Amino acid sequence: MTTAMTRNSTMPTVKYGSRPTPRVKLTGQRIAIQHPDLETGEHLVGEALGAVDQDALHGILKQLMKASVILQKPDEDNLAFMISMMKGIAPRDSLETMLTAQMVSVHVATMRFACRLAFAEGTPQQEGISHTLTRLARTFAAQMEALNRHRGNGERPITVQNLSVQDGGSAIVGNVTQQAHLTVGDADMPIPDDRANVSNGGAA
Repeated sequence: MTTAMTRNSTMPTVKYGSRPTPRVKLTGQRIAIQHPDLETGEHLVGEALGAVDQDALHGILKQLMKASVILQKPDEDNLAFMISMMKGIAPRDSLETMLTAQMVSVHVATMRFACRLAFAEGTPQQEGISHTLTRLARTFAAQMEALNRHRGNGERPITVQNLSVQDGGSAIVGNVTQQAHLTVGDADMPIPDDRANVSNGGAA
């Protein structure tokens, strides 16, 4: 049974564990969730996409539908793939939902250009496609880093290796914040009794 999405009250967050996400059927510009119960179907798709309510669900589905276009027509299989990838990443808030949607869209575009490169003839055409492909791949890597930093609250570990401190001296590591983690590579390094004050970029 195919049920069309409707806009009513906000959609509460409900956890369905590992239950499969319903398929989405496209008829022209109409989006329909294929589930015998409309409310349950919307909850399942909304949970997979990290949508907090029906407005978010409708919005992100429409954006994914436009990004799924193949030969100027939205593609159901491509859309299903994108939804599945977002579910696998499991966005935990609205920011992650938007970023994850961009990630799967960039991935789809990257693979399209990879296919074009395989069929490209002539150096000028290959160079143009390769340039775009490289930019897309770098964008995806940057998006992954952004997601990881967001989930880690922006913390970035700092590792110091081969640190030498002469007798009577002390070392100061610049750009250290309270969130940074300092790891010293040499476990046998003596630690001075008078601890150095941490400052931004200074040296004692």
